[in-house]
Amino acid sequence: MIVLGIETSCDDTGVALYETQRGLLAHALHSQTQVHAEYGGVIPELASRDHLRKMLPLIKTVLAGTQLKISDIDGIAYTKGPGLMGALLVGSAFAKTFGLLWEVPVVGVHHLEGHLLAPMLEKNPPSFPFIALLVSGGHTMLISVKGLGQYKILGETLDDAAGEAFDKVGKLLGLPYPGGALLSEMAKRGESKRFHFPRPMTDRPGLDFSFSGLKTFALNTFKMTEHDDQGKADIARAFEDAVVDTLLIKCKRAIIQTKINRLVVAGGVGANQPLREALKNMSEKMGVELYFPRLEFCTDNGAMIAYAGHERLMAGEREEGLDLDPIARWGLGA
Repeated sequence: MIVLGIETSCDDTGVALYETQRGLLAHALHSQTQVHAEYGGVIPELASRDHLRKMLPLIKTVLAGTQLKISDIDGIAYTKGPGLMGALLVGSAFAKTFGLLWEVPVVGVHHLEGHLLAPMLEKNPPSFPFIALLVSGGHTMLISVKGLGQYKILGETLDDAAGEAFDKVGKLLGLPYPGGALLSEMAKRGESKRFHFPRPMTDRPGLDFSFSGLKTFALNTFKMTEHDDQGKADIARAFEDAVVDTLLIKCKRAIIQTKINRLVVAGGVGANQPLREALKNMSEKMGVELYFPRLEFCTDNGAMIAYAGHERLMAGEREEGLDLDPIARWGLGA
């Protein structure tokens, strides 16, 4: 079965083709970063319009790259939610329309499920069950994954997600949108011992997270520090260290509590190199199997939707009719 995957949950337009025997055949991604940069954040209406403009060219690109024809496609998967309603409607409309015209089945995929299963696209995929650290601009969660659709949330953020906090502190330090990745680059020049930020909610039991206090701590530190390049770099380093340590401590707890010795890291912040190194060191000491998707599949992409949709379609799931019913707020497993 060859499945076309469509991702339009926010500000990236992703398209991919996944085949049962050969795996991922091709994928293409259009980032809207430049579209939204001048506004300092995602503008939903602009995101929807850009998805409309880029969808057909991206589909043509992946077909051309594989020398496949539309008639070779056996099914379509699209991101049903959660996300921006307008953006989700674009993907849903394309998927349902193509399904009708091409006479192939269509299935909606949970965006977070796509991230959870992204490591399955690698040559050495994890086996079930595993613990997943899903850490991105919109979500920070620890999840027990026993199989397709079998997800139990062990802990989640009570306020800002880690990636959101990265971006906001980056903005505080004068970095352009999105500031998270640039903050990590700035942190490389920082002195690790100049400032010490708190590790929120690590002094109490449980697996929930909170990062809003770190933003406030960064702001207060910024007010008391000279605003030169070194001062900003030192704040960036202290902030990044605090986030990485917090995520590390919670992952250790989840592994010990569940006795599951497989850890999957997914989501945009999963591309953070200090986090990857810290988790690698931890996994080696604890005898834990550690899995990451490749860097290009940490952020939103069509490949993860194509894979998750392929698994759903192979299990016999289908969506009937042309109703456009994306879910902007959709709990994982709900």
